[in-house]
Amino acid sequence: MASSSDIIDRAVEDNSDSLKELSGKIWAKPELAYEETFAHDALTEYLEQHGFQVDRKFKLDTAFRAVYKQGSGGPNIGYICEYDALPGIGHACGHNLIAEAGVAAALGLRAALQANPSAGATITVMGTPAEEGGGGKVKLITANAFDGIDVCMMAHPEATNMLSPIVLAVNHGSATFTGRAAHAAAAPWEGVNALDAAVNAYTALSMLRQQMKPSWRMHAVISEGGTRPNIIPERSVIEVGLRAPTDKEVGELKEKTVAIMQSAAMATGCSVTLSYLVEDKPAHYSSLITNDRLIESYRRHWQSFKPAYPSIVPDRVWASTDMGNVSQVVASIQPNFEVGANAELHTRPFAERANLPEAHSATRCVAKAMSAVGWDALTDSSFLAEAKAGFQQQLAAQQ
Repeated sequence: MASSSDIIDRAVEDNSDSLKELSGKIWAKPELAYEETFAHDALTEYLEQHGFQVDRKFKLDTAFRAVYKQGSGGPNIGYICEYDALPGIGHACGHNLIAEAGVAAALGLRAALQANPSAGATITVMGTPAEEGGGGKVKLITANAFDGIDVCMMAHPEATNMLSPIVLAVNHGSATFTGRAAHAAAAPWEGVNALDAAVNAYTALSMLRQQMKPSWRMHAVISEGGTRPNIIPERSVIEVGLRAPTDKEVGELKEKTVAIMQSAAMATGCSVTLSYLVEDKPAHYSSLITNDRLIESYRRHWQSFKPAYPSIVPDRVWASTDMGNVSQVVASIQPNFEVGANAELHTRPFAERANLPEAHSATRCVAKAMSAVGWDALTDSSFLAEAKAGFQQQLAAQQ
C-alpha cells in the first residue's frame, strides 16, 4: 500500500494542470477587497466539482466555506485561501498562489483520507476575502466562522523561505487637528495654526522612535496641512501606523501616540479628534502565533517533498496580516515560501512571478507539506494534543 506522502504527492500532481489554471484565472482578473466575486465563484465551483460541500457567501459576500467529511468524529483540519489583489499592481502579494495552495492541500489530504476508509475527519477550506487592509478574517472570526476547526494552515509566497515569520500586530489611526483660519499676512495672530499641531505631533513621534523597542514600528504622514500659504491652516490630519510583536505592545505604543497628539493640540491651542481602526482593542491585525508543533511537522514534510528552492532564512520581522487574528483563536501556521529570488512583495515584478511555472511548482510543494501536517493531526492524537496544548501556552505567553 502506498504511503500517505505518496498518495498526497500523486493527488496534488494529478491536479497540477487544473490547479495552475485556477490560480491563473484569479491572477488574470485581480479584484480588490470585498469585490472578489470572480475568485469566489471560481474557487467554489472548483471545490464543488472535487467533492466538497460548499457554502457560498459564507458570513460575507465574497467569503466561502468548503467541507469534506469522512466518517464520524475526528479532527477538523482547516486550510485558508486568500484571493484579493492590490490596487494598480494586481496580485503583487501572490494571493492567487495562496488560494492555489489552500485548495491543493485540501485535495492532498482528502486523497489520503479516502485511501484510509476507517479514518474519520473533516477538511475545511475557508475562503477569506480582503486581507489587504479589509480584515476579512477578523470579521469571520467575529461571526464564529472558525468555530470547531482544530488546526488552521496557510502559506504565503515570498522571495525567501521563512518558517515562522515575525508577523507584527498593527493598528492604524489618525488625528484631526482643528484650529482657526486667518490671513497669514494681515492678521496671523487671529489664527490658530492646525498645521503647527501636526508638525509638532510628527516631530514628537520621530523623537519617540529613539526610545522604541527594536521590534516596534511606527509610520506617520501628514495627509492634510492647509490649502494656501496665505491662509493660516484651520485643519490638518496626521495618519499613523503602529506595529509591534504583540497586541499588548501595540496598545502601549497607542497610548504613547495618543499622549503626543493631545499634547500637540494643547501646545498650539487646537482641538484634536482621534480615530483608530479599532477603538476597543489594542490592534486591528493581531500578531501571528506560529504553532511550534505544527511548523516542525511542516518543515520535515516540506523538505521531504524536495522543494526547488530549499534554503531557509532565519525568522525576521515581516509585515502584518489578519492571519495573525486566526492564530489567536486556533493553532495555526503561515510559513513563507520562495517563488524565486529578486522579487519583493507588493511590486510589479512579484506580480509577474506569481503566475510563472516555478511559482506554481513551489506552491504545490508547500501544499503537499500542509496536507501531510493535516494527516499527522488526524492520525496521531498525541500530535494534535501537543499542538493544542502548545497553542494555549503560546497564547498565554502573549498576554
